[in-house]
Amino acid sequence: MLDQTLPDQIQQVLDAVKLRDSVTEVYFVACGGSYALMMPNQYLMDREAKAIAGFAVNSAEFTTRAPRRLGKSSVVVLCSHSGTTPETVLAAQTARAAGALTIALTHVPDSPLDVASEHVIYYDHDPMTMSPQHSAAVVFRLSFGILATREGNATAIEFDRALSEIGVIVAEVTAGHREKAVAFAAAHKREPVIYTMASGTSYGVAYSYAICIFQEMLWIHSAAINSGEYFHGPFEITDFDTPFLILLGLGNSRTMDERAVAFARKFSQRTTILDAQEFGLNRFNARIADYLAPLVFTPLLRMYAERLADAKGHPLTTRRYMWKMAY
Repeated sequence: MLDQTLPDQIQQVLDAVKLRDSVTEVYFVACGGSYALMMPNQYLMDREAKAIAGFAVNSAEFTTRAPRRLGKSSVVVLCSHSGTTPETVLAAQTARAAGALTIALTHVPDSPLDVASEHVIYYDHDPMTMSPQHSAAVVFRLSFGILATREGNATAIEFDRALSEIGVIVAEVTAGHREKAVAFAAAHKREPVIYTMASGTSYGVAYSYAICIFQEMLWIHSAAINSGEYFHGPFEITDFDTPFLILLGLGNSRTMDERAVAFARKFSQRTTILDAQEFGLNRFNARIADYLAPLVFTPLLRMYAERLADAKGHPLTTRRYMWKMAY
């Protein structure tokens, strides 16, 4: 499908979804940062689908769990930026052997994941920006498209219209945070531990930032805390010098974030709050804005990561083990 535009690639996939006798569940399968961008799609399916269930699952967990319901009524969406992640390639092979419709997202044509999957969508990549062609946006478009195709969900059209403005929104938001990102970096460059916290559609971004940015790229100890879980164990580590990076999202889950922010601020002097209500997304329907929030948080947090890397003198490309040995 290299000679097709991205909208044509998506449409070809949706045509294949339409031809299935039935679709009862969609599995969103990946590892690491790709897995994180799948998380809000399970949320989307829970919120939007009438009968189709959605599950975001780590690739290795998907294969070893071997879901009993996996079969001809299943759609399995997989993502690997390089297309070489062994666990995700195996997950595609497993799903296809079970009769599921397999849809791969990757940045690299002719990769092992490309070969292993029935359908492939090639996305654009620039971690400092966002567009309808970026991986996180493409998965949302695919999820809404599946629901439109199988259940008549009308949100896809409205979402695509809003998505056309995402590049300008991100540029405005990141420009407004440049000085804040520099200040955050200066204040946290020697922190050994920084926790992230969020919920709803934005939890996947907090998770990705904890494991891919803080742990993998900057070698800072971290953990992503769901705002709803904060008061069921994690809040016990809150102290005056405990650093938190908290994403205040939109939608129904925002009340959980606000409760967590209120407590963290009461006992910690090291809380950094990024609030989606300041992104100007109120120009859209509230439901649409909820799905757009993580698409703004993602490049915004990448800017914060770049500034922190500069302050630490630790490039984001530095690795100790990854891609350097067998593991």
